[in-house]
Parts: sequence; C-alpha cells; structure tokens
Amino acid sequence: RICIFVYNRYINKLHVMILFFTILITTVLMEGVAWGMHKYLMHGFFWNLHEDHHLRTNHDSFFERNDTFFIFFSILSIAAFLIWKFTDSSIFLGIGIGICIYGFIYFVIHDLFIHQRIKIWRNTQNPYLKAIRRAHKMHHKHLGKEEGECFGMLWVPFKYYQAEFKG
Repeated sequence: RICIFVYNRYINKLHVMILFFTILITTVLMEGVAWGMHKYLMHGFFWNLHEDHHLRTNHDSFFERNDTFFIFFSILSIAAFLIWKFTDSSIFLGIGIGICIYGFIYFVIHDLFIHQRIKIWRNTQNPYLKAIRRAHKMHHKHLGKEEGECFGMLWVPFKYYQAEFKG
C-alpha cells in the first residue's frame, strides 16, 4: 500500500513534470533547429525548394515548393511519437508534442500573420509581432540564397525590437 501511495502521489506527478518541461524545452529549442535548417539547408543545398518562397513570380499556386519543408518537421514529430509508443517514454511524447506546437506557432506567425496566405490577421499594434514582421521582411529583401539575414522566426535581432518599442 505504501508503494502504491508513493507511486500515485509522486511518480505520476514526476511524469507530468517531465512531460511538461520536455514539451517546453523542445518547443523553445525548435527555433534553433528551424534557424539552422533555414540558414544552412534552405539557403544551401535545398535552395531549389525554398527559392519560390523568395521569388513569388516562380509559381501561380497557393502552395509553394517551400511548403515541402513541413514534411521534415512532421517526420521528426512522428518519429518521436512512434518511439514513445514503443518505449512508453514520456520524454519522446513531450518531444513529439513540442515539435507539433512549434509547427503550429510557425504556421500562425509565418503563413497567416507575415505572408497573409489566408487573410485573417492583417494588422497588429503589438511591438513584438511588428518586430518579427519587420525582420522577416528584411530576410525577404535578399532574393538570392546568399547574403541573407534574420533566419529565425520567433527570435530576431534585438535591433528590430528596439525600433518597434521606441516607435
């Protein structure tokens, strides 16, 4: 009975805490993963898939070749869920959920807010969001794969925040 009490009282709470912090840490770290993938892969070896995102004249469709990058992140998330399913490790469940959360945030900020692919969120007075939008516009100022800047999405150089918080 004491063992069951200790397990129910402390071990279950520990699993929940581990899951929560794994989700939080993974979601935050995904910004670094996305930054590295964007700078070194999308503006490198996979430029042929990313180019149409910078040169809007390359396609007439709502979709872009660039949209295929979501598959990479989906595979990471699915792999984490599969490892969780077969090992019952809450850490892998947290990783899978964290990647999904980051993907959702990325879609909302990048596709809905910045690029207005679905025109539902046009204006904001929020200085943080305005700084992100400005930094992303500076990224798209460079039409080629070289000489880029601001490869992150949620963390951008401080100068963009300063400009928006002063204004």
